[in-house]
Amino acid sequence: MPEADIMRHNFEIVRARIADAERRAGRPPGAVRLLAVSKTQPAEVVKAAISCGQTEFGENYAQELRDKSTVVTGAVWHFIGPLQENKVNLVVGRAACIHTLSREKILRAVERRAAALGIVQDVLVQVNLGGEPQKNGLEPGELASFLGLFEGAPHVRCLGLMTLPPFELEPEAVRPHFAELARLLVEHRGRAPGNVTLGELSMGMSQDFEVAIAEGATWVRVGSALFGPRLPRTGGG
Repeated sequence: MPEADIMRHNFEIVRARIADAERRAGRPPGAVRLLAVSKTQPAEVVKAAISCGQTEFGENYAQELRDKSTVVTGAVWHFIGPLQENKVNLVVGRAACIHTLSREKILRAVERRAAALGIVQDVLVQVNLGGEPQKNGLEPGELASFLGLFEGAPHVRCLGLMTLPPFELEPEAVRPHFAELARLLVEHRGRAPGNVTLGELSMGMSQDFEVAIAEGATWVRVGSALFGPRLPRTGGG
């Protein structure tokens, strides 16, 4: 576990960088929310992060989300990994928002589970802008038809879009991907069903979140800059 003082310092640095990026982009303070990526981090680390004033956490694995949510209070959970159909029941109702929806089968499964729980599940639609076959996400040309499917899913609400661009050591190299996601958000806003609001952009990680903020990110997903190198994963997905 990172030392408490080191973690607190990391949060202060990242928050200051976010605030500075907001100012440089001419955006109001608080326009961007920090999503602390806590995957593989033990519950004690999440509790320590909460003591640093952090409330929103991103998890990649359904069982890890389930397990942490039962022992950690005061956290708002987001699911940011690929969601398998057989894990939908572990995530819907536990995650405030699912960031990675991109398949009709999963949308239908989320709708069924949310309806059974009597809730409306917030989601983002993932777009694959790098054309990488190993990553989930819709091609940009598939976005309009996919958003139309929400008309038949009244218990699911699409708040916006998410992308995971190709990894680049140079943050400026991914700026076009962030700019394109922001353009798609505007292009499709108002053309989709009423439960598709398209106000949120989840993009940017530890190495490039300032560029993402300049291009309109509303959530940045930051892990290693807060918690240090990722821990080895144990247990199921």
